[in-house]
Amino acid sequence: MALTYRTRRRLSLLILLVGLPLYIVAAVSLADWLSARFGRLPILAEVAVYLGLGVVWALPFRFVFRGVGKGDPDGGAD
Repeated sequence: MALTYRTRRRLSLLILLVGLPLYIVAAVSLADWLSARFGRLPILAEVAVYLGLGVVWALPFRFVFRGVGKGDPDGGAD
Protein backbone atom coordinates (compact mmCIF):
# COMPACT_ATOMS: atom_id res chain seq x y z
CA MET A 1 0.00 0.00 0.00
CA ALA A 2 1.44 3.33 -1.06
CA LEU A 3 1.28 6.19 1.39
CA THR A 4 -0.24 9.45 0.26
CA TYR A 5 1.81 12.62 0.29
CA ARG A 6 -0.06 14.02 3.29
CA THR A 7 0.36 10.79 5.25
CA ARG A 8 4.09 10.69 4.51
CA ARG A 9 4.47 14.30 5.68
CA ARG A 10 2.67 13.60 8.95
CA LEU A 11 4.52 10.36 9.53
CA SER A 12 7.88 12.02 8.87
CA LEU A 13 7.05 14.77 11.36
CA LEU A 14 6.10 12.17 13.95
CA ILE A 15 9.32 10.26 13.34
CA LEU A 16 11.45 13.40 13.66
CA LEU A 17 9.72 14.81 16.75
CA VAL A 18 9.13 11.61 18.73
CA GLY A 19 11.17 8.78 17.24
CA LEU A 20 14.46 10.58 16.73
CA PRO A 21 14.82 11.82 20.34
CA LEU A 22 14.01 8.32 21.59
CA TYR A 23 16.59 6.87 19.22
CA ILE A 24 19.20 9.39 20.40
CA VAL A 25 18.62 8.34 24.02
CA ALA A 26 18.91 4.67 23.03
CA ALA A 27 22.09 5.30 20.99
CA VAL A 28 23.80 7.20 23.80
CA SER A 29 22.75 4.52 26.27
CA LEU A 30 24.24 1.87 23.99
CA ALA A 31 27.49 3.82 23.70
CA ASP A 32 27.64 4.23 27.49
CA TRP A 33 26.98 0.52 27.95
CA LEU A 34 29.80 -0.31 25.53
CA SER A 35 32.08 2.05 27.44
CA ALA A 36 31.15 0.50 30.80
CA ARG A 37 31.43 -3.07 29.51
CA PHE A 38 34.66 -2.87 27.52
CA GLY A 39 36.26 0.31 28.82
CA ARG A 40 36.66 3.53 26.91
CA LEU A 41 36.96 2.90 23.19
CA PRO A 42 39.73 4.55 21.18
CA ILE A 43 38.58 7.90 19.82
CA LEU A 44 38.39 6.72 16.20
CA ALA A 45 36.30 3.70 17.19
CA GLU A 46 34.00 5.92 19.23
CA VAL A 47 33.58 8.31 16.29
CA ALA A 48 32.84 5.33 14.03
CA VAL A 49 30.17 4.06 16.46
CA TYR A 50 28.46 7.45 16.64
CA LEU A 51 28.65 7.98 12.86
CA GLY A 52 27.26 4.51 12.25
CA LEU A 53 24.40 5.04 14.69
CA GLY A 54 23.75 8.46 13.17
CA VAL A 55 23.22 6.95 9.72
CA VAL A 56 21.45 3.74 10.70
CA TRP A 57 18.34 5.45 12.11
CA ALA A 58 17.32 6.90 8.76
CA LEU A 59 17.69 3.77 6.62
CA PRO A 60 14.33 2.15 7.54
CA PHE A 61 12.49 5.44 6.94
CA ARG A 62 13.88 6.34 3.51
CA PHE A 63 10.55 5.67 1.82
CA VAL A 64 8.77 8.00 4.25
CA PHE A 65 11.17 10.93 3.82
CA ARG A 66 11.53 10.61 0.04
CA GLY A 67 9.99 13.65 -1.67
CA VAL A 68 8.48 15.19 1.49
CA GLY A 69 10.35 18.48 1.04
CA LYS A 70 9.01 18.94 -2.48
CA GLY A 71 5.58 20.08 -3.53
CA ASP A 72 2.56 17.81 -3.52
CA PRO A 73 2.83 15.55 -6.58
CA ASP A 74 -0.97 15.41 -6.83
CA GLY A 75 -1.07 19.18 -7.28
CA GLY A 76 -3.18 19.92 -4.21
CA ALA A 77 -2.47 23.17 -2.40
CA ASP A 78 -1.06 22.60 1.06
